[in-house]
Amino acid sequence: MKLLILDAGHCLSLALARESNRRSDVELVIESSLAITPQRLDDVAPDALIVPPLSRPINADPASVTAHAEAVEACLGLCRQRDLPLVWCVSDQLYEQGHEEPIDEHVIPEPRDDDLRRLVQAGDRIRAELPRHLIVRLGPLFALDGSHAWLGEVLDGLIRGEEQRAASDVVFCPTSSDAVAMALIGILQQQGCGADAWGSYHLAGTEPVSAYTFVSMVRTQLQTRLEGRGESVELGGVKALNHHHDQPLRRVLNCRRVLEVFGVHQKPWRLEVGRMLDLWCLARDEADGLHKEPGKA
Repeated sequence: MKLLILDAGHCLSLALARESNRRSDVELVIESSLAITPQRLDDVAPDALIVPPLSRPINADPASVTAHAEAVEACLGLCRQRDLPLVWCVSDQLYEQGHEEPIDEHVIPEPRDDDLRRLVQAGDRIRAELPRHLIVRLGPLFALDGSHAWLGEVLDGLIRGEEQRAASDVVFCPTSSDAVAMALIGILQQQGCGADAWGSYHLAGTEPVSAYTFVSMVRTQLQTRLEGRGESVELGGVKALNHHHDQPLRRVLNCRRVLEVFGVHQKPWRLEVGRMLDLWCLARDEADGLHKEPGKA
């Protein structure tokens, strides 16, 4: 199976590259931007085209949101001409108002914000014009590296002693980019074997949590690991923000359909954070070793 993914620096693109490198049944071709020419698409001749999400679109500037939507629609046109499956990952922030209960796949986002509505319009076009599509709505992505790598940004800020500000009244399910990459490849492999189960799916980590609790847990685990290594680092603090004074805004995705159709289980975000922190410490050890003088311990 050959996959073409756009936006090479995105944390999901990097995760897909790592996952494909561990396998012998996937060839991954990565383009540097969201733009793809018809000639390039024909030259690569992939089995599917994957577009990573615009993470945190609520906080993005309008021009970036419009550019992303237009790029997705351009991909739609090319895929429609070639009967090529399109996989578009989107942020759970499109459910701007949240929902008291876990949100099912059939619930189409109806945001009030004009920029978010522009992304929904792109999704409407995909559903109407391209039968073989996957729209995968994701909880907030986290990773160590790449653009939109929330965890890496938090760790860098904490190490620099910078205060981390996070909402205590917005509840969601953080989602590992590595887990998403593994799931996407597994889903597309099943589609290639005749599953023919196109449409919209939800994919997120287990255990709803506020952004403040997530960042606080990351800080606690980081401090524990640094102390265990004998490092004394004054980490930045975590400050709770409150935007919804009446009741917390909940954006919890119901991921039942992806389990029933493809057998994809949600991964606990706490375990994924722990694994990534171990990798972060290992990289720190390797960097320290490179900086030591030869012959000295």
